[in-house]
Amino acid sequence: MSFVLTEIDGPIAIVTLNRPDKHNAFDDALIADLTAHLQAVDARDDVRVVVLSASGKSFSAGADLHWMKRMAGYSEIENQQDAMGLATLMKTLHSLGKPTVARVQGAAYGGGVGLVACCDIAVGTHEAAFSLSEVRLGLIPAVISPYVINAIGARAASRYFLTAERFDAGEAYRLGLLHELCNDEDEMDLKIEALVAGVLAAGPESIREAKMLIDAVTNAPLSNALIADTAARIARVRVSPEGQEGVRAFLEKRKPAWVASTPDNQ
Repeated sequence: MSFVLTEIDGPIAIVTLNRPDKHNAFDDALIADLTAHLQAVDARDDVRVVVLSASGKSFSAGADLHWMKRMAGYSEIENQQDAMGLATLMKTLHSLGKPTVARVQGAAYGGGVGLVACCDIAVGTHEAAFSLSEVRLGLIPAVISPYVINAIGARAASRYFLTAERFDAGEAYRLGLLHELCNDEDEMDLKIEALVAGVLAAGPESIREAKMLIDAVTNAPLSNALIADTAARIARVRVSPEGQEGVRAFLEKRKPAWVASTPDNQ
């Protein structure tokens, strides 16, 4: 049984966590399933944007209780191998070559916060709630930490990693974990539709390059090597087919090929 569904709507892939009876909690099967679905949509040339969604009341309640019981009996080596499954999922989502949008309609705890942080853009409703509750179980939010700390900053992480307190959507928005906060799911879907339209107006290769640029520049020292690297990146993109097409389209006052070829513009 698949705990993840993928729907292709033109250039948009909607990847949905589909374990509502368990509040979309993680176990090794869901982790492997979601990783495979993300890899599959990343390999599709017709997909330009990925929306990560969830069915039911919760976005993801974190670790499944039965999975936790099994892990409790694992050796340290077995636990490391198990943890690498979740680590691979998070890296896959973060490093996806296509822009990702998290649609957060409800509670996101533990690894669910990690999924939100791994997405390029996150939109939620006031029903969304968050918690990094691992320390209350004597654990730590280890494999999600690079992405969560990048999203909310070390100072906020030092509070929420240590207190494990629940925080609401307004606080998530203030911290930068959510980019947009909506009153309800209808408003959220309209906001996501507008964001996706903006992304589809951009060149798919430039999107990929921009994502890699963010990773390369974030927290890097302002050195001569970094300056040279950024110059090399824009030089390479300027002479690329997509870069050439984009500039020509601008000068000729027409839509670039990647916009003209999308279904809504045919």
